[in-house]
Amino acid sequence: MSNTRFQALQSVLNRTVPEIKAPSAKISEFYGANVFDKKKMKEYLSDDAFASVINSIEHGEPIQRDMAEQVASAMRAWAINKGATHYTHWFQPLTGSTAEKHDSFFEPTADGGAIERFSGDALAQQEPDASSFPSGGIRNTFEARGYTAWDPSSPAFLMGRTLCIPTVFVSYTGEALDYKVPLLKALTALDKAAVDVCHYFDKSIEKVNASLGIEQEYFLVDIALFNARPDLYLTGRTLFGHISAKNQQLEDHYFGSIPERVLAFMQDMETEALLLGIPLKTRHNEVAPSQFECAPIYEEINLAIDHNQLLMDLMDRVAKRHNFKVLLHEKPYAGINGSGKHNNWSMITNTGKNLLSPGKTPKNNLMFLTFFVNTIKAVYEHADLLRASIASVNNDHRLGANEAPPAIISIFLGSQLSEVLDEIETSRLSKKIKEENTLWQGIPKIPQILADNTDRNRTSPFAFTGNKFELRAVGSSANSASPMTVLNLIVADQLKKFKVDVDKLLKKGEKKDVALMMTIKRYLKESRSIRFEGNGYSEDWEKEAEARGLSNIKTTPKALDVMITEKTAELFESTAVFTPREAHARHEILLESYYKKVQIEARVMGELANNVIIPAAIAYQSKLVENVRGLKDIGLDKSTYQAQIDIITKLSEHINFVKNNVEEMVQARKNINNNVEDVRQKAIDYDEKVRSYFQPIRYHVDKLEQLVDDSLWPLPKFRELLFFK
Repeated sequence: MSNTRFQALQSVLNRTVPEIKAPSAKISEFYGANVFDKKKMKEYLSDDAFASVINSIEHGEPIQRDMAEQVASAMRAWAINKGATHYTHWFQPLTGSTAEKHDSFFEPTADGGAIERFSGDALAQQEPDASSFPSGGIRNTFEARGYTAWDPSSPAFLMGRTLCIPTVFVSYTGEALDYKVPLLKALTALDKAAVDVCHYFDKSIEKVNASLGIEQEYFLVDIALFNARPDLYLTGRTLFGHISAKNQQLEDHYFGSIPERVLAFMQDMETEALLLGIPLKTRHNEVAPSQFECAPIYEEINLAIDHNQLLMDLMDRVAKRHNFKVLLHEKPYAGINGSGKHNNWSMITNTGKNLLSPGKTPKNNLMFLTFFVNTIKAVYEHADLLRASIASVNNDHRLGANEAPPAIISIFLGSQLSEVLDEIETSRLSKKIKEENTLWQGIPKIPQILADNTDRNRTSPFAFTGNKFELRAVGSSANSASPMTVLNLIVADQLKKFKVDVDKLLKKGEKKDVALMMTIKRYLKESRSIRFEGNGYSEDWEKEAEARGLSNIKTTPKALDVMITEKTAELFESTAVFTPREAHARHEILLESYYKKVQIEARVMGELANNVIIPAAIAYQSKLVENVRGLKDIGLDKSTYQAQIDIITKLSEHINFVKNNVEEMVQARKNINNNVEDVRQKAIDYDEKVRSYFQPIRYHVDKLEQLVDDSLWPLPKFRELLFFK
């Protein structure tokens, strides 16, 4: 066994399972202890300052400078009382991760002493260097100025000894350089459009918030094995590796007993998350070995996304304390399930009504049907944009493979709701509504279970699940702000159009309910092709989707084209979410990120093949050659060592293929780097002319793994990475 792999495996074997200690207090007693939430604001702020902050959170009103000074003073006092020494504006640049620059509360005084100071100006705005963050041409390298500005709707929190203040990030000229600004604009657009439509039914509704629950899937791997795999370390996924003889085929890991070592990590991570106000509710084993999931209770969408970004960072920090590495890549291991981030979305009014909750008689619930059908119509009209919002090089590995929905955007509703919509569309409204809403399980001691009006379809990228839509196509490492910005803005745009269409009919003298139903009926006919109740994995669905005119854009570079079409430009303008400059900048940033990640993977693949894999294969081949030579020297017949000769021949074939194709791949990469300037063409060329080498090279390396003496194979194998005590 190679030294590095041997040492890594020895480290795993020597791990002791940490003692799992019961929490010293009930969750309700420490939940949110490290968050400057409304309860703490009430304690530390004057009544006027508290009212100003609440007004800003609930109505988007700006906070006056004198009130900002009070808030800053209160935040500082609370944070210092809890041991904080620094503060930072915590933001989400277009790198996909979070960013922070820490400043100390400490300031020297003229008399040689020092004080702790934190002003309203420091709370409201900072100036991090914007030149090194992705800007898509909005900022030149020599133009460094950018601003972070406080987002009062997401509460400040303590991470260690640092006060973290959630903020937006914009350029000197005002363009958004982050994920939060467009999201907040989309939520504002949805609020206004949804309230206007709500007034057809209830004039008391003054606000509509989007609600989100993000299920987070992830893998765990022992840190020693992770460090022994350069591909995992540098790219987040295994570029090589033959599938383990046992993987997920028995489905025995799913919802199984959580290993003690993993449970210790989960409890530690959950405690840290709960202290930060992240309302984690669920944990369980996922289908693939060493794959797990956690899920929070639903929150207002801006806060839910901030919490998910914070959670991903927190998981990684806590995992290191338990000698684990969290893998958030969408496809860290070929041949088994990838990881996603299921986004459960709905709309909630200030009166507490879920606009996507159908109740017991959804067919007669006109308000529900209005928002339900408009959401369907919005996704139909902008399916390609929703597809682009979840596109990435990582997610391209996952979509359509092992539990992930395909790249074809469709909507699953379930049989009952589909029947209801069919009846409305064909005007057969006199048919009696089905009222059976319970299922008797026929098992003693098990009570009746209320049945949702829809089943679940794990192959659907956008499924209705009873009182919400579940966008299942989001990647596990993604910032959910991207797809949620798109979903909220397309629904906002569609609701605006719906109101225009209904009002036209009202002006013609139609009664309100008739006008609403006529418009809903037309939308159902127009959007019928997006609805699909079958198996999204099947080849038949691909053919049917093509016949329906639905797009099936399987790779990111071409999926992103929709971001800069005329139709999308009109959408962005009507909702005021992106300026043309911002849209083009994001298109360029995503394309650049794509080809750079493929470039890194190609480099790592080449280095591993030339410096690690091929030398190991040659070393084993040399041992076999010596063995054959020895057998021949003692006079044995060739038939007695033909097996060794066959293995030597196969090794040579695989070694030659890997060596030659790596050289061709490197040359293809150099040709693109030297000759292609256009960022879109570069991304497409990296996909078609570089990435196309990955699978053939991997196939032959994996064949070598099966042939080479296990003691000589240099990389931890799948069976070692996926299964640990």
